[in-house]
Amino acid sequence: MEGTEAGTQPQAIPLRINDKAPGFTARSTAGEISLASYRGRWVVFFSHPADFTSVCTSELIAFARAQDRFAALGCELLGLSIDSLYAHVAWLRDIQRVFGVGVAFPLVEDPSMAIARAYGMLDSSSASSATVRATYVIDPEGVIRAIIWYPMNVGRSVDEILRLVQALQVSRRECALTPEGWRPGTPLVEQAAASMAEAAVPEAPNATWYYRERVA
Repeated sequence: MEGTEAGTQPQAIPLRINDKAPGFTARSTAGEISLASYRGRWVVFFSHPADFTSVCTSELIAFARAQDRFAALGCELLGLSIDSLYAHVAWLRDIQRVFGVGVAFPLVEDPSMAIARAYGMLDSSSASSATVRATYVIDPEGVIRAIIWYPMNVGRSVDEILRLVQALQVSRRECALTPEGWRPGTPLVEQAAASMAEAAVPEAPNATWYYRERVA
């Protein structure tokens, strides 16, 4: 490939919101799965740096405890690291034994790092091949609608990821926007007026042409 030195890996083009999520088929703790099999459902696809690590364990437990809440939104959970399937199985068995929490959603193995590279999950600044704490929210058509990255030393907020999925779904369904800290049951906001005619519409109390609330 032009522009790369011998012996170096070509740099993948970073994924962006509204890109098609790269497809894959791989082994997981729930058997062989493909991303294409999730079409028609929302997916939270996340990577963790390594099995048998403290922050990752806390995240996996939190995701497992929230799985029913994601399922109620028609959203599946899917985890990945470059560790082997056998390491995944041993880790999940130990989490069940020590913490009494069963992790029912799949953990994908990626020893070749092919999936991690396709999604840009490898941390170029790390001394190891550990993946960053990357999270991708993928819509039912297989399109990436949100991307969140956390550093290795800071755990994700599973509650915030759940809120994000809810906000994406409501915004899509209602053709409206969700303001800061939006929660289900609170007002949405309209797009700002884009013409003089729209801006001339009489304003409601505590509203203006660039900030108008709408009850969902």
